[in-house]
Amino acid sequence: MRAAVDDHAPVASTYGDSPSASAALGPLILVILVIDAFITLALEVLYLPTYLGGTAFPLAGLLAGVVNLLLMLGVRAVSQRVAVMFLPLAAWTFGFLICASTGPGGDIMLASDWRTVLLLFGGLVPPLVYIYVRVNSGLFSRR
Repeated sequence: MRAAVDDHAPVASTYGDSPSASAALGPLILVILVIDAFITLALEVLYLPTYLGGTAFPLAGLLAGVVNLLLMLGVRAVSQRVAVMFLPLAAWTFGFLICASTGPGGDIMLASDWRTVLLLFGGLVPPLVYIYVRVNSGLFSRR
């Protein structure tokens, strides 16, 4: 016998009995996660040109997807809406575009090489695949 689980049932608040406390913490957590997306992008850009001996070893490009996925899971803990889950990813992408453009002195933080492409795709593909599977999970279970 299998128990039915209602995924759309309201979740009990762990912040106390006051609904105003959980209602006030939701937007604050979203703002913190968006700021965290900017901070992690800055660290990923700084550590992207890392070398292991004489070989380029862009570990930050590979970790970007994991970090962005964790940020999206953090947003999912606050809101189940898919549009809200895009907020940290949109902030990360906006910051990436800022880092890829020239600054006032003509300097560029991201070079035009394969490591930058790895950072872009490594940071965007895993969270976008997660959102795709999350949105279309009903389509996969019907077969």
